[in-house]
Amino acid sequence: MSKQFQTLNDWLSWQETLHPSEIDLGLERVQQVYQRLHPDQTHPYKVITIAGTNGKGSSAAILSSILLAAGYKVGTYTSPHLFRYNERICINGVMASDAAIVESFVRIDQAREDISLTYFEFGTLAALDIFNRSELDVVVLEVGLGGRLDAVNIIDCDVALITSIGIDHIDWLGPDRESIGKEKAGIMRAGKPVVCSDIDMPASISEYANQIGARLYRIGQEFSVQLNQGDWFWQSADKQQQGLPALYIKTEHMLNNAAGALMVLELLANDLPIAQQHLRQGLLALKLPAGRQQVITEPVMTIVDVSHNVDSVRSLATMLSQQDCGGKTHAVIAMLQDKDISGVFTQMESIVDHWYLASLHVPRGASAEKLHEALAQTAKTTRASCYSSVTAAVKSAHAEMQQADRLVIFGSFYTVAEAMVHSV
Repeated sequence: MSKQFQTLNDWLSWQETLHPSEIDLGLERVQQVYQRLHPDQTHPYKVITIAGTNGKGSSAAILSSILLAAGYKVGTYTSPHLFRYNERICINGVMASDAAIVESFVRIDQAREDISLTYFEFGTLAALDIFNRSELDVVVLEVGLGGRLDAVNIIDCDVALITSIGIDHIDWLGPDRESIGKEKAGIMRAGKPVVCSDIDMPASISEYANQIGARLYRIGQEFSVQLNQGDWFWQSADKQQQGLPALYIKTEHMLNNAAGALMVLELLANDLPIAQQHLRQGLLALKLPAGRQQVITEPVMTIVDVSHNVDSVRSLATMLSQQDCGGKTHAVIAMLQDKDISGVFTQMESIVDHWYLASLHVPRGASAEKLHEALAQTAKTTRASCYSSVTAAVKSAHAEMQQADRLVIFGSFYTVAEAMVHSV
């Protein structure tokens, strides 16, 4: 007997309790339910699947913006969300409605019978169900965790995109970049192209591509990118794009994400041709998901960023070091306890003058005291104070800041969401 709930929130609350573990990597259960929902396993649209430690969301946004500018009907599936669950499933840049998601949840619950699904697996199936019942030209799928065993990988992609690889989720993916890269490489398909926008690509990615016969396109090899003063230049073996408009975030990571996206589009050009004017329009219209090195000028200069591992925080530190600041830098941070907290502090220690350490009241959330212990390991004598919540930390920072100072809020999606809803 299928469950019936009145609201999307009721469905989500129930899903959080349905499966014995929050993360259960593997494709057998979710594949079985998908086959019941769509027995013929065919779809008319092209599929771009994105895996990587950092840059997945930005790459998906770039691809979607350019494809929409060219007039294509685009579905995107991303995670996690910042404010509303609906952010995860979009058609033509518009979030799916509560009603559409609930309708898919009902269909999935009826199809699964006694098969247990995780919260993420329910969402992935809902996205695919909505896409399969819409008239789309292309779908952009962002992997949630890893690649090989992630629920998104039940769909064969036409082009795989692997963004930068860093150390994260070591309990599930392995302790080093090579093992993590191998897990990400699992989204590749034999005979299909794969693009890698990591300038220091782990060898395991090329090894797996050779093993299964996937054609690999590497940044710095098969395609390249160069930043000029006011624009940027991209080229592959067959094509050049000059004078491309400057990106909203002017960092090397962001440029590499854009370069990888352009290579993906070039590989799909026979089926989804894009004129240069539409490429430019898409880049100019690009709006990154909220919380990605987002600058807010009122009531005080504030930068919010969902960065939560060493590599993404290093990119944030680079951005901050390039930004003019006439005063001190105050930082509110809250993190999950299974992250490399000490490594994150090390990336920011030369930039931050005053730390506001906040407890995160979610599963796996770290306490402010745990953050303080990690900060002490960096041997940096900056000011630091502990708070029971992100909201309290931001309030204290606002009280202490001078007009020329700036505030940085980072460490987790949860951190940024709480700050932006209640404090910023």
